[in-house]
Amino acid sequence: MTSVQQCLIAIGGNMPSRAGPPQQTVDAALQHLTATGARIDAVSRFYRTPAFPPGSGPDFVNAAATLRMLGDPETVLAALHRIEAAFGRERRARWGQRTLDLDLIGIDDLVRPDRAGYEVWRALDARAQQARAPDHLILPHPRAHERAFVLVPLADVAPDWRHPVLGLSVREMLEALPQEARDTVVAL
Repeated sequence: MTSVQQCLIAIGGNMPSRAGPPQQTVDAALQHLTATGARIDAVSRFYRTPAFPPGSGPDFVNAAATLRMLGDPETVLAALHRIEAAFGRERRARWGQRTLDLDLIGIDDLVRPDRAGYEVWRALDARAQQARAPDHLILPHPRAHERAFVLVPLADVAPDWRHPVLGLSVREMLEALPQEARDTVVAL
C-alpha cells in the first residue's frame, strides 16, 4: 500500500442515520474515518445547503475535510463507500436523498483515469450527469468546481489546493461562482 498525501473529501447528508439527524451523522462519519485509520488534518465548519437538484428533498448538512489514508485512490474510495454503507447509505437514485455522502474530491494533483477520461465526464450535460454514473474513479471530482456546497466548505480547509486540470485554486473556483449560489451555503 502506498501513502496518499492529501485527500479532499466532501461530506454531506440530508436524512437521519443510525447516528441521528444529518449533523450528528456527519460528525459520527468523521469519527468513523479516524477509527478506520484516516488521519484527519482539517475539518470545515458545518453548513446548511439546499438539496441538489433544488427541491429534491430536505436541506443538507455539508462539510469538507482534508485527510490522509493508506492505499491507492481506489482503496480510499472503497473505504469511503464502506463508511457510507455503515451509516445506511443506499445508492438508489443519483443525486437523491441520503443519510451520508462521502465524495472524494481530489487527491493531491492526480487525474484519473487520465485527462481525456476526466474531460469526458466534466463535459456531460445536466441530463447525462443525472442519468449516468462512472464505473471507475474520476479524479478530481468532475462537478466540484461547479458546486458551492462543495467549494464553500472546501475553502475552509484547502483554499489553496489547485485543481490539476483547471489550474484554479479552491478560492478561485469559489469566487467564479455566482454570488447567489454561494449565498445558499449557510454556516450552522
